[in-house]
Amino acid sequence: MSQPTAVSLTQYLSFFIAGEEYAIGILQVREIIEYETVTRVPSAPPWIRGVTNLRGSVLPVVDLAMKFGLPPSTINRRSCIVVVEVSFQGEKLVMGVLADAVGQVLDLGPGDVEPVPAFGTSVQADYLAGMGRAGKKFILLLDIDRVLSGQELRATSVVVP
Repeated sequence: MSQPTAVSLTQYLSFFIAGEEYAIGILQVREIIEYETVTRVPSAPPWIRGVTNLRGSVLPVVDLAMKFGLPPSTINRRSCIVVVEVSFQGEKLVMGVLADAVGQVLDLGPGDVEPVPAFGTSVQADYLAGMGRAGKKFILLLDIDRVLSGQELRATSVVVP
């Protein structure tokens, strides 16, 4: 009798920005918090929405819509902040990503991830890790380390000492 082979699944958290569904690897998601007061920092780039208080720590909040060249996100009752951990020069940094709403946790196997097409996305191709097949639709899989890369993280040093 043959044993069933284990399929290697990767989990992703999906969320919405400007009507599009994106997802990031669940291992980089620390938590999801309610959108509360975000204080604008005058010297920060426009795509840094500001900072918020996360249990006594300063958390920079990035508006990915603006980062992707879209209009700023509109805050609604489902708006939230996805707290993510990114790697920068061997260091782990915690940042918040503003989302219009959280979607679902996706289990994707290697056969469910397609390469990024050279056309048709509003996001720079190097920000994407692929396109995840979820039923009949595709979800853009973000490489959050690339999205929030050196330039962005250096800019947050303006925000976080």
